[in-house]
Amino acid sequence: MHNAAFRELGLDWVYVACDVAPDAAGAAFAGARALGFVGLSVTIPHKAAALAAVDEVSDTARDIGAVNTVTPLGDGRLRGDNTDAPGFLASLADEGFQPAGRVCAVVGAGGAARAVVHALAGAGAAEIVVVNRTTARAEEVAALAGRAGRIGVAADVAGADLVVNATPLGLPGSDALPFDPSLVGHGHLVVDLVANPAVTPLMRAAAVRGARVAGGVGMLVHQGALAFELWTGRPAPVGVMRAAAVQALG
Repeated sequence: MHNAAFRELGLDWVYVACDVAPDAAGAAFAGARALGFVGLSVTIPHKAAALAAVDEVSDTARDIGAVNTVTPLGDGRLRGDNTDAPGFLASLADEGFQPAGRVCAVVGAGGAARAVVHALAGAGAAEIVVVNRTTARAEEVAALAGRAGRIGVAADVAGADLVVNATPLGLPGSDALPFDPSLVGHGHLVVDLVANPAVTPLMRAAAVRGARVAGGVGMLVHQGALAFELWTGRPAPVGVMRAAAVQALG
């Protein structure tokens, strides 16, 4: 999707994937400095390590505890940002959903959940319930929402306006569901952050019960568009990026 955006704007840039061992994040960033990279995306398992590997960190990235976008500052220094949180809010806007004053349930307590909870709290959600198998992890993530956050159980999904699956359940090869879909129905918006497949088992099951559903492509595209703008200083061609992402995901 980034290469499609570069072509659309006539930029002689290329976006490539680089395999980096789990313990080699620092060396990778040193290499990026030496090679003059104009931007980096950071994904699992390096988002937390990137906090220590960059020279400057945005408040959002520091609060979430993860960096997913790195931009050179022009003096050999690197700045780390987290575009997942604002990207998630932009994807909700596409669905016509405003979190302010609403009850939200987030299933999972990993990096994606942290970004989502931080974003919902900043957008004024009335209550954010974090559901996770490990209570300690759930407490840590719920704390990001301040007074609006609390830990919960799967049954709390039924009382939410927005339900977000922030677990990897639903990825190709897995038909497991993160919660019982009978808990949702009309009046719920169920967002599955899994982007591949485009329609996950959870989305199918929730739609059958009358819930509105959305997949992870929206967040994927919007976080990428925000990264693109940090790197280039130009507005991202979001429609072009979305079309490329959808085509790539089949």
